[in-house]
Amino acid sequence: MKSTSLLRAAVGSPRFLTPHSPTGLTGLFTHPRPRPHLLYLYTTTLSRLALLPPHSIYRQATESLTKHRLEIIRAIKPEGFEEWKKRAEALLEEHPDLLERKGEEVFQAQMGWTKRELDDRDVEAEWDGPGSTRPTFEGPRSLKEGGNQDAITVNEGNPSQETLGSEVQWEPEPPLEAAQVTEIEEKIGQGLIEEVIQVAEGELKLVETMLEHKVWEELTEKAPEGQWAYFARDQQ
Repeated sequence: MKSTSLLRAAVGSPRFLTPHSPTGLTGLFTHPRPRPHLLYLYTTTLSRLALLPPHSIYRQATESLTKHRLEIIRAIKPEGFEEWKKRAEALLEEHPDLLERKGEEVFQAQMGWTKRELDDRDVEAEWDGPGSTRPTFEGPRSLKEGGNQDAITVNEGNPSQETLGSEVQWEPEPPLEAAQVTEIEEKIGQGLIEEVIQVAEGELKLVETMLEHKVWEELTEKAPEGQWAYFARDQQ
């Protein structure tokens, strides 16, 4: 696999990556807010996986991988994150209905809160999953689509003034520096962070498919005896 630093070298090495700029991969552009988007995708995936039976092998494997990557994302915070978090908490204290309007897990993901901490804030917010679990694309496929990417990202996991109402101005999370993005990419080891987002989006969609078809249930028609015998280790 190519080094992510080499892929981005063609577009320069600024302190901050330029949103919607080329990544070095054809048709893949720099995501404007990868950290909050990944936090949203991973926490939503975990909440949906919790609906599968604990004995599900798919649930166990996917939870393990998702939690591992979530910890990597949470551990790398942009400069000024704690100050931003305090301002965001103050805004939520003043406008607690934001949790009801956007869903508590969006804020839980971005602010690092746990469900218990949210309950301790005496904020009642019922969460039945996102209004639509269909994942958005990881970045614009063309420069024309790039102009709409910020709005799409905001609607999914990063509220703004437009989505919260003109009376409330939500300050977006500070951006990651280019070096921090590279650190995340190296720790995950699956290419560019935009590629990691693609995988996370696909996994969330797959979880919904698994839930829809209840893949953990017994087959309607049992397989004939010996159907899978030739896969056994002791078989030649």
